[in-house]
Amino acid sequence: MSDPTSVIDDLREESGELDRLVAGLSTPRWALTTPAPGWTVAHQIAHLAWTDRSALLAVTDADGFRALVEKALAAPGTFVDEGAEEDAGLPPAELLARWREGRTALEKALRAAPPKARFPWYGPPMSAASMATARLMEAWAHGQDVADALGVVRPPTDRLRHVAWLGVRTRDFAYGAHGLTPPADPFRVELRAPSGEVWAYGPEDAPQRVTGPALDFCLLVTQRAHRADLALRAEGPDADRWLDLAQAFAGPPGSGRTPKPKGEAG
Repeated sequence: MSDPTSVIDDLREESGELDRLVAGLSTPRWALTTPAPGWTVAHQIAHLAWTDRSALLAVTDADGFRALVEKALAAPGTFVDEGAEEDAGLPPAELLARWREGRTALEKALRAAPPKARFPWYGPPMSAASMATARLMEAWAHGQDVADALGVVRPPTDRLRHVAWLGVRTRDFAYGAHGLTPPADPFRVELRAPSGEVWAYGPEDAPQRVTGPALDFCLLVTQRAHRADLALRAEGPDADRWLDLAQAFAGPPGSGRTPKPKGEAG
């Protein structure tokens, strides 16, 4: 993923889709609760705006970003919520404008970044392509929270390939986040894309395997659905264990979602 153009283009499309979902909301609907405890629709957009600004700082001002990291280290359990809270109380039009301004500035900075540049982040340093991939993952995942709050079903697109790739690449990180040693051998992951294509990762003959719909895998690694509600299949004990730990986002393990009550549709 050396050329970031494709993923930056898809990041713009993903963010634009979410923008269209919230742009026409009445003020009361911005206050709807989402599946994330304590977060409204406004909190979700405020979080994206805040992390876009953080990413822009990482790309354009490494020293300034390091100051943000120090704040995060001082309050690891609350800094994400505090970041969302900063803008969540703004009038919706102002919040929307701030999000649009920040993501546009970040897009321009990523497109202008030197090909081999690497930028600091809350985890390992990132290339422009990796930074755009992480931002797309967040836009899609938090967009899912917003869609759930609004009762909207979003048709999946093949932009999910970026989220799936990140979910596979973060396998060892997920183990480490739980204080566990990752398996030494790679897994085989085969996912059915929304277009019907199969996305495959890892050795074809690997005994540890995960298969299923790409949408379900992306919901799992972003912790937007419980494993019990997804059509993912694991072969081998290590692969099975991974599906209980997977997370594609930086930071400590999340609490995830609880299984849906039996008989609930969707």
